[in-house]
Amino acid sequence: MLRRMEELCDAVLARLDLSGGGRRLVALSGAPGSGKSTLSEPLAAMLTERGVRSEVVPMDGFHLDNRLLKARGLMPRKGAPETFDLGGFARLCHALRADDEVVYPLFDRSRDLAIAGAAHVGQDCSVAVIEGNYLLFDEPGWRDLADLWDVSIRLDVPLADLEARLVQRWLTHGLDQAAAEARARGNDLANAQRIASARLPADLTWR
Repeated sequence: MLRRMEELCDAVLARLDLSGGGRRLVALSGAPGSGKSTLSEPLAAMLTERGVRSEVVPMDGFHLDNRLLKARGLMPRKGAPETFDLGGFARLCHALRADDEVVYPLFDRSRDLAIAGAAHVGQDCSVAVIEGNYLLFDEPGWRDLADLWDVSIRLDVPLADLEARLVQRWLTHGLDQAAAEARARGNDLANAQRIASARLPADLTWR
């Protein structure tokens, strides 16, 4: 189990075959609050420092819009697998492997919506570090993504730590203590437990 960024970077590079054409995909998967966003940027930066130009591509831009979620009765479960555009995300991952330049959406958490065409990966990018909750998720459709990953990393965080982080996240976004705890326990932790119950194997584990 890896705990230091240098070790993680070394392990990723040891598993990457950079010969031939095409961009490589490194999947960074973990439950809500596990630290995917916190880890992905320094990992991409360290890979770049070592001569492998890397960029982070978050999955969160494929949240379904709130209007669709309300129409489908899914608003209380936002963040669950069925509240993402899996087809659109899969098409992005295939494009990242094949195309020189790829434009993709980003999620604005403060406004609780996805913004189309908000970011892009350029042709000089050799590795896309893709971060998301369900990249190693053993349910229909999602499990097919695993074949796309050149290296897969799972973030392993105890449930109690996840809960503390998630409550703090919602406090930071303006909820009071009771509402933050309800949001974390009623939805985020339910998603974390669902991920834990349907995990595909990972190449590397980060604790």
